[in-house]
Amino acid sequence: MPFPASHPALDRALSERGYAEPTPVQSAVLEAEQGRDLLVSAQTGSGKTVAFGLALAPTLLGEAEKFAEFGAPVALVIAPTRELALQVSNELQWLYAKTGARIVSCVGGMDPKVERQALNRGCHIVVGTPGRLRDHLERGSLDLTTLQAVVLDEADEMLDMGFHEDLTFILETAPAERRTLMFSATLARDIVQLAKTYQKDALRIDTVAGNASHADIEYKAIRVAPNEVELAVVNVLRYFEAPGALVFANTRERVKHLTSSLRERGFSVVGLSGELTQSQRSEALQALRDGHARVCVATDVAARGLDLPDLGLVIHAEIPVNKAGLLHRSGRTGRAGKKGVSVLLVSYTRRRKVELMLQSASIKAEWSGPPSAEMILENDRKRMLADPVLTAPVEDEDTLSLGRKLLETSTPEQIAAALIRLYQQKLPAPEDVYDDDRMKRQQETGKNDKGQADVPYSDFARGGDMAWYRINIGRDKNADPKWLMPTICRLGHVTKRDIGAIKIFERETKFEITQEMQAKFEAAIALGLEDGVKIDPAVKPGPSEKPVSRWDKKPGAGGDRPEKKPWKAREEGGDKPAWKPREDRPEGAKKPWVKRDDAAPASEGKKPWVKREETAAKPAWKAREDRPQGEKKPWVKRDDAPAPAAESKKPWVKRTPNDPTPEGKKPWVKKPAAEGKTPWTPRSDAEAAPAAAGDKPWKGKPKGGDRPWASKDARGKPAAPRAPYKAKGPRG
Repeated sequence: MPFPASHPALDRALSERGYAEPTPVQSAVLEAEQGRDLLVSAQTGSGKTVAFGLALAPTLLGEAEKFAEFGAPVALVIAPTRELALQVSNELQWLYAKTGARIVSCVGGMDPKVERQALNRGCHIVVGTPGRLRDHLERGSLDLTTLQAVVLDEADEMLDMGFHEDLTFILETAPAERRTLMFSATLARDIVQLAKTYQKDALRIDTVAGNASHADIEYKAIRVAPNEVELAVVNVLRYFEAPGALVFANTRERVKHLTSSLRERGFSVVGLSGELTQSQRSEALQALRDGHARVCVATDVAARGLDLPDLGLVIHAEIPVNKAGLLHRSGRTGRAGKKGVSVLLVSYTRRRKVELMLQSASIKAEWSGPPSAEMILENDRKRMLADPVLTAPVEDEDTLSLGRKLLETSTPEQIAAALIRLYQQKLPAPEDVYDDDRMKRQQETGKNDKGQADVPYSDFARGGDMAWYRINIGRDKNADPKWLMPTICRLGHVTKRDIGAIKIFERETKFEITQEMQAKFEAAIALGLEDGVKIDPAVKPGPSEKPVSRWDKKPGAGGDRPEKKPWKAREEGGDKPAWKPREDRPEGAKKPWVKRDDAAPASEGKKPWVKREETAAKPAWKAREDRPQGEKKPWVKRDDAPAPAAESKKPWVKRTPNDPTPEGKKPWVKKPAAEGKTPWTPRSDAEAAPAAAGDKPWKGKPKGGDRPWASKDARGKPAAPRAPYKAKGPRG
């Protein structure tokens, strides 16, 4: 059916662009009532940009042929990524070219000063990402007072990326009397809630009915061993030989690894991840559009909004997290009526999740094994024979003359063989990839290896006979199952589930392989192993063969066993020393430990103390006169009974002023606490008591000194030295 009339200027632009028939989403939008809010569910690549561009024309232009003078924007388009925003801006540029519209892009990664200058000069339509648009609003460089329409493109992706707060801020800043159009690949609960909050009587248009969204995409699920995913990516790329391919990974590190691996094998490949700068991303995308690169490895976030030409193949090297991720990834291909292929590489550990995901998305995928090298070479022969270069007419006389000379010097067979070699040299070599026979058998019969009903592979019990092998890596080379098992899987093209017991000996390690994988394992190790690694068949270890634990090796001999503490055996046969009695405690030691007679020297790290016997009582305080002068504080025992504990009093009182002051002690006596004064004043007889070495020779200073040690009066001024206080007697 021909395009319905929308606006004369836009109709001419569509005609010049070669648009003859509208897509389903374009027809539905144009048939909707003019001026009404729309909530549209449409497949990625279904022509949504042209659809809302046509829908906005009556609201923005009305009956006018062109826009009036430049001022504040009348339309705002919000997209999740800068690539999608720039793509939308380019689409609207040609669609509104004959209306005199000025379109400004505001995206992250670009110079904000240039964007502010463009906004200040005036525009009609602003296209941007949520974060940058909010930044311009907060800085006052973007004015939404004259806004008539807002478009949210890929609304579900914006919510998934955490832009809910930014979207709320922008929509609440925009005028209430506006038109709001929301486009989303899926109408999840949060999208519907957002529509209810910020739309008025929105018309819901759903162009994704049943499998209609997958009509142009062929889904394939390929069985692959977990350790051969990278090899399977190589063979899938070689088998389909699409002009453009997109490989998805879940992390930046995985993107870097796959990009390097494919480039090493001869593919023209670029990588896209969040760590790249805007200029690096632009260069990579330009290489894809120019045909200098054929493969792009990207994360979900980096690939959102990409519209690559001739993208006929999408490979899920790592399974998407949910159904929405699967649809967004696959939607990069099969766009605008073109056919595409979406390939999921599925290991047995992920099979159940993939089946549930495909079922929830109403997708029927074709299950198969990975393309073999023979299948790829056969496809190469067919493609070479069908190459248009062989049948295209030759009009260049020099080329014909050179061809005749070749026929004079070489036979047609030699020339054809040389042509085939040149053709094959441009193609990366295929890899030897093995199909997962158990998964294949389970899918065909619906039963597991024991004939039971279909269950997830992670629930399978290892059973059946096992074959023993040995590898020349033992405890002397620090063998450990943590890295030994992945090594066996990589060398033998098997998985963790195919390996049974692992027994590590001093100079070798023996391990089990299931008999059903024995032939595949032996074929893999026959192709060659790493330098110095040797794997041979072995017999089951006997009772006399005891595995060597890493704790059995002596310290310093290459093992991980820690040093033991050098305790001597105690009398009961233990490895720690017995406790010694208290009477051996050195004089003056404070801790309740006594020295051992057989204590090791300190350099060996042993504590030369042992605990006293439990019956040994703590010594009582001796009378002051028996205590060595200078060791303890000059307190003496109270004559009366100790004060009750509740009073928290110390059972000591200060000596009387008549007591002789021991040499080396401070000449102070206690002051009554009730007076609230500094509790110390100089002794009246300070002159008579010279300070000992190390004591502070302070005495009363004259009035006006900088540090008056005498008490101060109520006004804070120094008072005259006072007479020394007398002792109160027992405290409490």
